[in-house]
Amino acid sequence: MAGQTQESYGFGGLHHVQLAIPAGTEKECRRFWGEILGMTELEKPPVLAARGGCWFRGGSLEVHLGVEKDFAPARKAHPGILVSGLDSLATHLTEAGVEVIWDGEFPGFERFYAYDFLGNRLEFMEPRAAS
Repeated sequence: MAGQTQESYGFGGLHHVQLAIPAGTEKECRRFWGEILGMTELEKPPVLAARGGCWFRGGSLEVHLGVEKDFAPARKAHPGILVSGLDSLATHLTEAGVEVIWDGEFPGFERFYAYDFLGNRLEFMEPRAAS
């Protein structure tokens, strides 16, 4: 629809982010997303549950982890997850054995990268306090 302006439609945020996982790794997902990050696992609809994977919610963010036959972790592509208490999250992840890689290169935000137990890159970010 070339030439259409945003005035005729709008965006309301994301419903969820989907990341790929290899078959049979739901246990690792539950440990990272559920136990370590403290997100709540959601019940998948039966037709989708038959495909494997799992879904989690934390606040207004949903993460859907779906089985991909020829899985390769997302090493560059990643969700940018807004959080409050970024320093506390970094400490929590580090204490859980998850490496945190700080990167102050994004204007207006403090941020770090981490990888889930399957090697998917994740970016956690928080707006910088106004000076």
